[in-house]
Amino acid sequence: MTISTRLTELLTIKHPVLLAPMDTISSGALAAAVSHAGGFGIIGGGYGDEARLARDFEAAGDARVGVGFITWSMARNPRLLDLALERKPAAIMLSFGDITPHAERIKRVGALLICQVQSVAQAGDVAARGADAIIAQGSEAGGHGAARATFPLVPAVVDVAGAVPVIAAGGVADGRGLAAALMLGADGVLMGTRFLASTEAATSAEAKRRVVAAAGDSTIRSTLFDIVRRREWPAPYTGRALQNEFTDRWRGREAELMHNLAREEAAYEEARRRGDLDIAVLHAGEAVDLIDEVLPAAEIVARTVAEATRLIAGASNRYKANEQDPT
Repeated sequence: MTISTRLTELLTIKHPVLLAPMDTISSGALAAAVSHAGGFGIIGGGYGDEARLARDFEAAGDARVGVGFITWSMARNPRLLDLALERKPAAIMLSFGDITPHAERIKRVGALLICQVQSVAQAGDVAARGADAIIAQGSEAGGHGAARATFPLVPAVVDVAGAVPVIAAGGVADGRGLAAALMLGADGVLMGTRFLASTEAATSAEAKRRVVAAAGDSTIRSTLFDIVRRREWPAPYTGRALQNEFTDRWRGREAELMHNLAREEAAYEEARRRGDLDIAVLHAGEAVDLIDEVLPAAEIVARTVAEATRLIAGASNRYKANEQDPT
């Protein structure tokens, strides 16, 4: 089963399913698994660890993959983009900042430029600056994002993107989400949380277990984990993660947390080293409701596309349009 869109043609892939570049979780091995399954894997460039980035490209082997960066991390370490471009990735994905200093360099070497946005205004801006594809990210997504919900945002971005393919992100974890995104005019989907609960995801078994067990109502958008990790995210960006003892303790007390940061930062870092997810962050989106088992990445891609194909094919039989005026 295949679903052909402008995105599959652009990326020369079989399925319009992309792996979100989740910091340390979207490793080279996971990105390669998604690409080998017919989707498109994007390595997580995260906050800029050069050694890890090199290892991930090595782990990806001959798979056709991309790499995603937080734009201001590249501004702090311009060498990151050089390292990535030396590996000839199929695409570079940029998020959360001005793409202007980087767009020309990316396109000059023949890599596609994929830009993630959280508003219609941002979509218009990156389209004008040469984006080859635009990811419309809704607030349902795990990790950092803004305030707009995915499904109202996607068609609005489609309307301003023109000939640029649009990818829906946030709250998509199965074929229903892919089918819905396509009906809204998107050309594919970017999935993060679903692939977090994959065999190849570079995270702990406990993290995967918690994602499978969690409900969307148990996620929270907050700045708490950014404060305690001293990660400087400007407004309007916050991070969606699973609630835990740390969020229960400090929610609504952000100013007090900042006042006690020296003590709390040390305690948090120790918990992170232990893998204590009652304290440490586990970014995950509202789509955790739809995840009930850990699967190989290839099976996640196959199931998503198969379900979307069945839904699209069956829509004409399930819904009957009456062209006659009932009055």
